[in-house]
Amino acid sequence: DGYFHQMVKQCRYSSKDLHGAEFIDSYVFNQVEQIRFNSTVGKYVGYTELGLKNAEAWNKGSELGPELGELERVCKPNADIYYGAILDKT
Repeated sequence: DGYFHQMVKQCRYSSKDLHGAEFIDSYVFNQVEQIRFNSTVGKYVGYTELGLKNAEAWNKGSELGPELGELERVCKPNADIYYGAILDKT
C-alpha cells in the first residue's frame, strides 16, 4: 500500500554521430506517466489531467530552461562513454 513516485531521466541515441540523440525526463505517479520533457519536442507534454496543467505551467516557468540544456550538457558529452562501455561490445 502507498504511493509510488518516480522520475526517469534518459538519454537516447539512434546513431553514433549523435544526430538523433534526445534527452527525456519523465514523471511517473503510481505507474502512470503524468508528464514528459523531450528535447526533440522542446517542451513538457502532459498525459493526464494533472500532467496537462503542470506542463502548461512548467512551459511558462523557470523549469523549462534547465531542461533545454540537458541534451548538450549531459547526453552528448557522455555518449562516447556509453558507446565504449556498452554498444561497441555487443
